[in-house]
Amino acid sequence: MTTPQAPIDSPFGYRSTALQVVQGIDLTGKTAFVTGGYSGLGTEIVRALTAAGARVLVGARRPDKAAEDLAGVSGAVEILALDLSDPASIDACAAEVGKRTDQLHIVINNAAIMACPLARDARGYESQFATNHLGHFQLTARIWPLLKAANGARLVSVSSIGHRLNGLSVEDPNFEHRDYDKWVAYGQAKSANALFALELDRLGEPHGVRAFSVHPGGIVTPLQRHLTMDEQKAMGWFDEAGTVNPLFKSTEEGAATATWCATSPLLNGMGGVYCEDCNLGAMAGDPPPRASGVWPHVRDAARAKALWDKSEAMTGVSFRP
Repeated sequence: MTTPQAPIDSPFGYRSTALQVVQGIDLTGKTAFVTGGYSGLGTEIVRALTAAGARVLVGARRPDKAAEDLAGVSGAVEILALDLSDPASIDACAAEVGKRTDQLHIVINNAAIMACPLARDARGYESQFATNHLGHFQLTARIWPLLKAANGARLVSVSSIGHRLNGLSVEDPNFEHRDYDKWVAYGQAKSANALFALELDRLGEPHGVRAFSVHPGGIVTPLQRHLTMDEQKAMGWFDEAGTVNPLFKSTEEGAATATWCATSPLLNGMGGVYCEDCNLGAMAGDPPPRASGVWPHVRDAARAKALWDKSEAMTGVSFRP
């Protein structure tokens, strides 16, 4: 049964860090897989999971850079090549994961691109939707037997406050019949991430797999690489002197909610919910304010199923857990 979308009594909050949320949690003997686990939030997620004793496999578009960035992380870390915009790379990575483990207890679909100029993959698919959503959809399908085998696995889909930009069109996800807007495309991809978790949780619960989506918070990371400083100032992310907005989180704080969703015993028996600040997010009103809360469209079960069906058609992957 899908968990009600309402906050619970959590001991953690806005400024909690990933290392704080795993204190007292023993992940010895558990295997996790984190996409993009070598940049920004990903590094801190991996650091926390290994600190709790987990073995962590990291999917990386640039394995050499990943090895450099993760050199200071103690614990069992293994790096695998993964380009989420390339179906062949996804399948190869999933096959390699299967060679290295017969169970995945935690999967965190963290890698993403944001607000980039219009680009298309080899299939003609818009790059933000293809990378952020379709790539993770195909990857999860390929490693699904490993999640089922773990007997109580969790999958965390990293969404964003950007879901409130919406933009999701199941009929035209590739902007073939509407003008491209980089922020609308990002909102579409992040809405898709949340809807994917909603439907995956429904399908996965009978197999002991629960799924969550996450807004990590506002953080300065390489995700902003496609934005100019003037754009970021205009959005209030930096002031005129170039000082970051004090409401932004550190990368350690930004990694906390995904880590909490992946590990907290408070979430046993729960799933299908959108989380922020180490808690279940509260539903926003209608129309909801952009500053807080969960927009209703990412709680729409019918829309989640329609997106799932469209994703199967676009990837050619039949994924019925």
